[in-house]
Amino acid sequence: MNAVPAGSEQEERAELDELARLLPSGPVEQVLPPGRRSHHKDVLMQLIDHDHARDRDHARDHARDRERSGAGSPVRSRPWLARPALVAGSVAVAVALAAGLTVGIGAGRGDGGTAARPGASSTADGTAGGSRGAVVTLDRIAAVALRTDVEPVGDGQFVYVRSRGAGNEGVFDGPVELGKMHERQVWFSQRQGPVTDVGLIREYGQDWPIEIGVPDGTDPEDAAVPAGFDRPTYAWLASLPTDPDALLKLLYADTRVEEGEDKDQEVFGRIGDLVGEQIMPPETAAAFYKATARIPGVTEVADAVDAVGRHGIAIAREDTRYGTRTEWIFDPGTLGYLGVRTVFSRDTERAPAGTVYDTSAVLERAVVDKSGQEPGARRRVERG
Repeated sequence: MNAVPAGSEQEERAELDELARLLPSGPVEQVLPPGRRSHHKDVLMQLIDHDHARDRDHARDHARDRERSGAGSPVRSRPWLARPALVAGSVAVAVALAAGLTVGIGAGRGDGGTAARPGASSTADGTAGGSRGAVVTLDRIAAVALRTDVEPVGDGQFVYVRSRGAGNEGVFDGPVELGKMHERQVWFSQRQGPVTDVGLIREYGQDWPIEIGVPDGTDPEDAAVPAGFDRPTYAWLASLPTDPDALLKLLYADTRVEEGEDKDQEVFGRIGDLVGEQIMPPETAAAFYKATARIPGVTEVADAVDAVGRHGIAIAREDTRYGTRTEWIFDPGTLGYLGVRTVFSRDTERAPAGTVYDTSAVLERAVVDKSGQEPGARRRVERG
């Protein structure tokens, strides 16, 4: 890379071009639900910006030291993209996003964050978990889920979800601009064994394979991902404990966060991903909802609107770091799942309170036999 003045527009453009060359050519974010997709995009960009600023600080300090020692004119440190460790880390995050994995930026560094008491049961007033209203509503939702007939999904089949939504398309860290509403279809492979071909997304008029990135020189079998929280299948979900305390303990143990991040919020988000875009046994769904009632900070919102204008009650949790609130929206009559949205819970530099950051409405869930196959009436399952 040619040397250019540190911090110049040319340097930033060169770095962006280099990053674009290294990252996958497909839409690396599209597999995640809108709220999680936007969150991980922001986290990745914050890491890049933080590292870029750190390099400039190092260059400034190094130049000052050289001037003080009479070593001559300042020299600039290497461009941050030239450091293999950062390049590998950035690509790893992007590949994880492309694969639809739940990215814990602090993975491998220990628990970090603010750990809750996952084994504690909620009391009637919600002191050990969510608010009283949320606990009562989640118990009702769990009861409905437990009574719902769900067709088991075979190992060679695919879970199909059709939704409609939009996300923030404004500049990074700038004012929020909600994009155009559009339809999204996704097919998730149900193969239990480790796979690199996870599924398919149909969005913006194109089909995008969901694949695990295989680094050069790596055996694809070594890069394959088995069924688990990061690649759930019906059979794997059926193997989870249906005791809410045991399930929540497992979730907290499997969730890694960066130091200072809110672990309760991350666990809430992971459960939201599962109930929002999967098909699971009734007992498992009920356990997830009851487990959610035990997460501190979970509340109920009396009226929320999904991406297609349907009103419902919401189970929500606020991320106080960003001033946003994630809401799972349920039909007020049937208590079936409608969708999810993220709104600003307070005024910020990016948007006033009440601004929608992203929104998605589930229109259909089904079981199909092939990737890319749209469901027929025979395999259509309940919506929500």
